[in-house]
Amino acid sequence: MVSFKELSSATWADYETLMGPKGGCGGCWCMSWRLPRSGAEWDKNKGEPNRRAMKKLVAQGKARGLLAYEDGEPVAWCSFGPKQDYSRLAKTKSYVTADADGVWSATCFLVRKDRRGRGLAAKLLAAAAKIARENGARAMEGYPATKTKAGAKLPAAFVWTGPEPIFQRCGFEEIQRLSWSRPVYRKKL
Repeated sequence: MVSFKELSSATWADYETLMGPKGGCGGCWCMSWRLPRSGAEWDKNKGEPNRRAMKKLVAQGKARGLLAYEDGEPVAWCSFGPKQDYSRLAKTKSYVTADADGVWSATCFLVRKDRRGRGLAAKLLAAAAKIARENGARAMEGYPATKTKAGAKLPAAFVWTGPEPIFQRCGFEEIQRLSWSRPVYRKKL
């Protein structure tokens, strides 16, 4: 049985446990979409600086996310919130939309390796969309990872924005694709 808890100071220790000592993928700590940065800035901030920045945002109530639990253990994560909270989305041409007011975004997923392939990401996405709707969002967007140009499946490390099929299964529709690898999916709430 899966249960969910929103990220807060009270659940921070569970978030740290799930992210592991490296902070998720490459020391990101789910800061990738929150800060516009160049390669040099990213290298400077990954790891501990990102962990501190995310912890501060959580303490201030400025970062949202949802943890999934099985048997009391944190096993999966989804970062979500108002689109304007993710400044890098506004700087990535493929993800800019004309009607972003009232739109929330699901930007990042992490599922523990031993729990993958069981539908946890889709359950997180559905739960996040419900919370977004309860908080006044009119729509929710996602920016899923696609297969390679040749149609091959991507390694798990490259699917941190969520695999395309989970958005489709959760009732999201593709609204924009300015690049073959960067679709925008949206669900009206």
